[in-house]
Amino acid sequence: MRFLARHCYGLIAATALLVLAATGIAPAQENAAKSTLTLELNALQPSEKGCRLTFVVTNNLEAALDKVGFEIALFNQAQVVDRITVLDFKELPQGKTKVRRFDLGELDCTKVTRVLVNDSTECAGTGIDPKACIRQLNPTTKSGIQFGS
Repeated sequence: MRFLARHCYGLIAATALLVLAATGIAPAQENAAKSTLTLELNALQPSEKGCRLTFVVTNNLEAALDKVGFEIALFNQAQVVDRITVLDFKELPQGKTKVRRFDLGELDCTKVTRVLVNDSTECAGTGIDPKACIRQLNPTTKSGIQFGS
């Protein structure tokens, strides 16, 4: 009897999922999950001024961003915050990928062990929630440095 009950519950759950998919509810949830702002820390390189941070940013939110800024914290080898700074990523058209570089003066790249996106300082665009840039942020890295939010 228990065997039959378990299989009935499984059949009911599978049917419910099929109904949700057929009504379009499941694709809407899938699209919401894809609505992200991807921020990749691509490289840290010494520059004439100190350290150059290179980011690759892709706007997969629902609309263009007129202005985007992030407060980031840079940690040293002792895992102590060495610096907090604000980076202005300017405008980001919807569906577009851009590369942005920032030179941070008097910073030794070799001593940076972690970069943290502390908050979004600006997130403006028509129909954009001001918190979307931080809530829907997808931080990634190719730099070998720990990066996240």
